[in-house]
Amino acid sequence: MNNVLRICRGFVLLGNRKSVKSVQRGFHSTEPCFEKPPKVDVVSVDSFNNVQEKNKKTFLDMLRVYQMEKYRSGHVEFINTAIKHLDEFGVNEDLETYKKLIQVLPAGKFVPQNYIQSEFMHYPKHQQCIIDLLQKMEDNGVIPDWEVEDLLVKRFGTRGFPVRRYWRMMYWMPKFNNLSPWPIPKPAPNDPYELALLAIKRICSIDIESEVKVYKTKQLEESIEDTWIVSGQSPDQKKLIANHPENIPIYIEGGFRIWLRKQSIIYFILRTEPPPAIENKEQEDEDDISNFRIPYFDKPIPKKSDKIAKKKTVHEQEDGTILAVAATGTSSKNSLLSWIRFLENDGNPRLTQIPILFTSKSPLGNVEPLVELDESKKEVEQSKQKIPIE
Repeated sequence: MNNVLRICRGFVLLGNRKSVKSVQRGFHSTEPCFEKPPKVDVVSVDSFNNVQEKNKKTFLDMLRVYQMEKYRSGHVEFINTAIKHLDEFGVNEDLETYKKLIQVLPAGKFVPQNYIQSEFMHYPKHQQCIIDLLQKMEDNGVIPDWEVEDLLVKRFGTRGFPVRRYWRMMYWMPKFNNLSPWPIPKPAPNDPYELALLAIKRICSIDIESEVKVYKTKQLEESIEDTWIVSGQSPDQKKLIANHPENIPIYIEGGFRIWLRKQSIIYFILRTEPPPAIENKEQEDEDDISNFRIPYFDKPIPKKSDKIAKKKTVHEQEDGTILAVAATGTSSKNSLLSWIRFLENDGNPRLTQIPILFTSKSPLGNVEPLVELDESKKEVEQSKQKIPIE
């Protein structure tokens, strides 16, 4: 007998095909009846933290592995997690990485079909996610190109909010990109010597006659350290030192910090107290119009004061007079003493007769040489290792 089972719930045809009976039966199987898409876990923070080599290559590999999934989900969560780790992987200023993150979203799915959808932010979470990505680009000074616009238009249409954000960025960012009068290479150099040259040139640009010179401490016989000194001084500052009285001291103040993009350097200044101002007791009130005079018809009023005031230079400020500025390789007192010796030999012989004092007024605290800081850190680590832990 050849019994044929047509369906699990229906009719059964017997071998003689004469008698037909209606039955209801069920069966069990270990294989699934329908192919259901597997669940894909959303990439968590640990997925990026567990990577050993954190660089651009590994970051792009993680994006590529995520895009290879057939049934992937959680696009917004994945992009938001990736944005948090851009700085950690060192790709926060790479335009290619931002393009790859935009390509994580599928093209054509989030495009609004009418004006109502476009104005009411169709797929708001996805659009806000890409807006945050563009904000990250703007914070890191990354200017998008025309390919970014094509990627955004394919995913959100020409009326999407990310595309509007892109248009505003393309209008303002190129205007401010080269607006600074002190251009700095991008990325900024990591060498302290190159940073010191850029910083001192920027500080001394207030006087076009300023000269920036580099000294080597090993050229001095009495020098203890072997480092470099980047010094900046103008002819007007040399004249101020030449005319400076011997009974008034000069102070070495610092260190002060100047930022060049994401790098910083410490510099010091040679400062003295400002000269006493000439008091003019017969000052006129500019807002008083009781005795208003027309200069074209009335005779000029003769000045009653015979005092002559010298025109101040740009280096003479209200809080003091800046005589020189410098940055050293170690930022120690020995290197600053060598700086003073170089200034004495370079057109400032009067510094030998003027008392020079070190001040402890620094926004950064006590200035210590880098070598001493490294030695102190090693001593602290060794002391921690010696302490028994119970």
